[in-house]
Amino acid sequence: MLRYRFCPRSGIAFVKSCRFPVPLVCVLHQLTASACLVILSAMSSADVVRPNVILIVSDDQGYHDLGCLSHDAILTPSLDRLAAEGVRLTDFSVAWPACTPSRGAFLTGRYPQRNGIFDMIRNEAPDFGYRYRPGEYDVSFERIGGMDVREVLLPELLGRAGYRSAIYGKWDLGSLKRFLPTSRGFDHFFGFVNTGIDYFTHERYGVPSMYRDRQLTDEGRGICCTKLFGEAARQFISENRDRPFFLYLPFNSPHNASSLDPRIRGGAQASESFLKLYPELQQQAKFQTGTKYGKPAEVPNPEMRRLLYCAAVSEMDAEIGRILEQLDQSGIADRTLVIFFSDNGGSGGADNTPLRGHKSQMWEGGLRVPCIVKFPNRIPAGTVNSEFLTSLEVFPTILAACQVEPPSDLVLDGDNMLPVLQGTAPSPRKAMFWQRRTDRAVRVGSWKLVDSASGSGLFDLSRDIHEAQNLSGAHPEKVIELERAFEAWKSEMDAAEPRGPFRDF
Repeated sequence: MLRYRFCPRSGIAFVKSCRFPVPLVCVLHQLTASACLVILSAMSSADVVRPNVILIVSDDQGYHDLGCLSHDAILTPSLDRLAAEGVRLTDFSVAWPACTPSRGAFLTGRYPQRNGIFDMIRNEAPDFGYRYRPGEYDVSFERIGGMDVREVLLPELLGRAGYRSAIYGKWDLGSLKRFLPTSRGFDHFFGFVNTGIDYFTHERYGVPSMYRDRQLTDEGRGICCTKLFGEAARQFISENRDRPFFLYLPFNSPHNASSLDPRIRGGAQASESFLKLYPELQQQAKFQTGTKYGKPAEVPNPEMRRLLYCAAVSEMDAEIGRILEQLDQSGIADRTLVIFFSDNGGSGGADNTPLRGHKSQMWEGGLRVPCIVKFPNRIPAGTVNSEFLTSLEVFPTILAACQVEPPSDLVLDGDNMLPVLQGTAPSPRKAMFWQRRTDRAVRVGSWKLVDSASGSGLFDLSRDIHEAQNLSGAHPEKVIELERAFEAWKSEMDAAEPRGPFRDF
């Protein structure tokens, strides 16, 4: 076998098996073209040590809901450990204030308005307490909608570089076979296809929703899905510890349960052992008379909603802890990039302090989320980064870490944030744009303009993270500047090659 060493200063590879260093180009000169290609290909694959990547996404987790921030209010020792071993981002926003478009954006690296998923893939019938009859659900938009098959997702590009990939948890980008994860670059899938499920029956408002690869399954029914997703993730790590892998772990915790029963639908779910972690909330938790589906119903009181929420976060945290321990025991933690964030702002029993608003809104409470990144020997441990960054940076960052070049014709809307997290460069992110139906927001630097049904105004986030002081009257020139920036962005999105399912083309 031909052995070589590479000199980074000269950029020349030398043959090591020769008595005196001979430039590899001299050897290649004596070989046929096909032989040269074989050798160079072997060099390329052998010389690149690619890291593993674990992308963990929680669902509707509040900005303040980390133990390291809220002390005893919520217990997240594993996420606290991750923050101590990596960097915690304080100014990290997602591309849309709710589930489906947010996930489509970070899996493509493209704005929702560019990739075509700029609204929810869900049905409204359960909002009125209606359970689908056989055959009805099969032709509903929640069943037939999905991400445009022309979009390139992260696992597809990583797969070309030799990565094995898996997703365990919430997919939310289509349930027809052509939209399922195993049709979009993932090698394995165990999870549910919609925006939410009952944690124990694994049904979505009475409709079975759990899949193993491309088939519906009832395996694990009765067991909290948070535990099932963690177990599947650990098995995948064990089976792929000797090769580069991409593990996408989108928990549905602490999203409210998707059950038609008002007692269940009013909060998240968790195993009993995690409910017991919060005895004070347990003492106050009860059902109260409320309204659901336009009529009186028993619903959880605020203390019970908080109890269910906290227990769901803690159960998710425990599974994350087991994964971190497995990385240590397998000896691969030092070559594994771990990224954690919430898909959008908190809701239900969440705490978004000190932000205004919540999920589905254009306020910071709907857009700014907790985010932690750990990359041993690449990112300083125990640091806090306040640079302006977004989930659109996740796609190019993972590709850069894995030394994978995106296609030259793929338009991305984010940048590699590794230099920013390393503290060697400022964030290249200067502006961000959001639109949810008639609600919109734009941020340029620290200035943010909101125009929405829940309120409007101009805010300087560097001085007013609460978005409490409307400065539009004092700075009309800034309002004009941000409005023009938004219109320019909107024109760019409208001119992009159209994608389904929402665009008219």
